[in-house]
Amino acid sequence: MNNKFPLYLKLPMVLLTIVLIVFVMITAKGVLVPVMISGMLAVLISPLSSWMEKAGFPKLLAVFLSVVALLGFLFGLSYFFYNQLIGFADELYLLERRMTELLQTFNEFTERHVEGAVPISFDNIQGAVFNYLYDNMASLTQGVIATATTLTIVFIIPIYIFLFLYFRHFLIEFIHRAFPEKDQEKVQKVVHKVKLVVQNYIVGMFLVIIILAILNSIALYSFGLRHALLFAVFAALLNVIPFLGPFLGATLPIVYAFLTKDSLWYPFGIFLTFYVIQLAESNIFTPRIVGGKVSMNPFMTILALLLGNFIWGLAGMILFIPGMAMLKVIFDEIDGLPTY
Repeated sequence: MNNKFPLYLKLPMVLLTIVLIVFVMITAKGVLVPVMISGMLAVLISPLSSWMEKAGFPKLLAVFLSVVALLGFLFGLSYFFYNQLIGFADELYLLERRMTELLQTFNEFTERHVEGAVPISFDNIQGAVFNYLYDNMASLTQGVIATATTLTIVFIIPIYIFLFLYFRHFLIEFIHRAFPEKDQEKVQKVVHKVKLVVQNYIVGMFLVIIILAILNSIALYSFGLRHALLFAVFAALLNVIPFLGPFLGATLPIVYAFLTKDSLWYPFGIFLTFYVIQLAESNIFTPRIVGGKVSMNPFMTILALLLGNFIWGLAGMILFIPGMAMLKVIFDEIDGLPTY
C-alpha cells in the first residue's frame, strides 16, 4: 500500500505544521525560553557535577555546588558591570555638556551655510524624548511588565538547572525508552553529539569572548579612552549575536570617543581597530576555537537570527544558533533528513 501523499497535499501539511510550531513557540515563550537556557547551562556544568559525584560527593550536594559555582560566576560578572556602570553614570553630565557644545557648533555651521536653518538644542532633544515616552506609555508599560516577567524567569532558571542536573539520567533514560530497541544505538549517538555541541559551543564562545575582551581592552586603553574595560567586555559579550552584536559593541566606544575626545582621529582609529579585531575573530578565532561544532553556513546563521528575533526577540537571536546546530545533529542521524 502506497502511503505517500501527492505534493499538493504534502506542501500544505508541511506549511501548516510550521505555522503551528511557530505559533506555539511564540505563545509559550515564557516557558520555552527559560527551559532552553536552563537546559543548555545544565549541559554545560554537567561534567563538573559528574566529576564531584565520582569523587564521592552525594549527588544532591554535587548538583547544588555545581549550580552555586555557575551562579557565583554570573554574579561576579553582574557585579563587575554594576561597578563599571556606576563610574560611567558619574560622567553623564559631562557628556550632556559636550553634546550641547557639539550642537552649538553644528548650529553655527548651518546658520552660516544653510539659509533658514532651524537651530537644534539639547532641550529640544530632551523634549522630543519625553514626548516619545508620553506617546508610547502603553508600550513602555508592557515593557515594564515584561521586565518583571524577566526577573521572575531569572529566579526560576537556577531551579530548572538544578532539576535538569539532578534528573539528567532519568531524562536520558526517558529519551531512550521513547524509541524502539533497534534505534537505541542511534539515539545514544545523537544524545552524545547534542551534549558535545552544546558544551563545545558555549565553552568555545566563552574563550572567544575572553580573547576579544583582552584585545578590545588593549585597543581602547591605547587610545586613552575612559571606561575602556567596560566598553571592551561589553563589546566582547555582544559577539554572541553574530553580525549585529559586533556592530553594536563597536558603536558605543566610537560614540563615546567622539563626545569626549578633541580629534576625530580617535573614533576613526577605534573603528579601524575594532574592524581589524572583528576580521581576526571571524577568520581565525571562531573557526579555530569553535570550529565545526556549530557548522552552519552564513545564510542559515542569518536566517536563524531573523527567525529567533521574530519568535523570541533577543533571547531567540542568541538561542537559535546552537538550537539549529542541535537540530542539524539530529537530522544527520534520521533517515531521509541528512540533506537538511
